[in-house]
Amino acid sequence: QRYQDIRAFERYLVRNGATGRRTVRIVETEAYPHDDPACHAYSGQTARNRSMFGPAGRAYVYRIHRSYCLNVVTGPIGRGEAVLIRAVEPVEGLELMEAARRASTVGARAPTGESLANGPGKLCQALDIDLALDGIDLLSCHGDRALCLLEGDDVPEIAVTSRIGISKSTDAMLRFTDGRSRWVSRR
Repeated sequence: QRYQDIRAFERYLVRNGATGRRTVRIVETEAYPHDDPACHAYSGQTARNRSMFGPAGRAYVYRIHRSYCLNVVTGPIGRGEAVLIRAVEPVEGLELMEAARRASTVGARAPTGESLANGPGKLCQALDIDLALDGIDLLSCHGDRALCLLEGDDVPEIAVTSRIGISKSTDAMLRFTDGRSRWVSRR
């Protein structure tokens, strides 16, 4: 209910690295407020989730199995909440993203096309995001910042659904997708 009145502008992630620049448009997110049992900060601050308790606009990167997940911290300092970036649409540097997925994919052919970055682990592989980026300021986009978040001009058609891939608070309507995008993880 509290997210119904938010006016959404499209957002982009820019990843600068040794191999070049990659830009993606965010097409799917999930919110994790501090009072949500599915939120990593629900039980308090730990070494793993420390970045969630920092200033808004910081990256919270964590490892799950063999993959990483990228979140943007959204709450005030000390409250521990974030938005998980679930899927992105490549805008610039597609070949670099495909090469990164091939290098990180074990035992199978790396996905291309719409399945290249349509999941939190896949997008982190495509953008070479790992724990070294945990806690960085995503809003400081000057120079050769390793990873930053930019606001676009268009207002996407937002679809709101329940979150996926979790076992707690599964009915919470906190998953937001660009209803026009083919790059989301699941319809």
